[in-house]
Amino acid sequence: MNTSPEHDERMAKMTFATVYPHYVSKVEKKGRTKAELHQVIYWLTGFDEKKVEELIQRKVTFETFFEEARLNPNAELIKGLICGYRVEEITNPLTRQVRYLDKLVDELAKGKKMEKILREG
Repeated sequence: MNTSPEHDERMAKMTFATVYPHYVSKVEKKGRTKAELHQVIYWLTGFDEKKVEELIQRKVTFETFFEEARLNPNAELIKGLICGYRVEEITNPLTRQVRYLDKLVDELAKGKKMEKILREG
C-alpha cells in the first residue's frame, strides 16, 4: 500500500516527544500501565528507559528515533489495520516502522495479552 509522499514526510518529521504522551494517555485510559508501554517500546526498538527519556529530551523526529533503533527481527510479524492502513502493505520503511509502534500501542490499549503483542507465539 502506498502512502503519499506528504504523509511519509509528516511521519518522518513528527517528534516522538509530542506523540509519547498520547501513547501513555491511551494505554492508561484503558487500564494498562506506562511500564507495559515501555516494555512494548523496548521490544520493538531495543531502547531502555534511559534511552527513551534521552530521545524525548532531545525532541527527536521519528526519522531519528528509528535510525537509532535496533528493530526487533519479529517486527515483520506485526500485521493488521492501523489508521486506515494495512501495516504489512506500507511500502515506505519509516512510515511502516511508525505504524508498527502505533499498532503495538493500540493492541496494548485494547487489552491484548503481552505475549501476543510481543509476538511470542
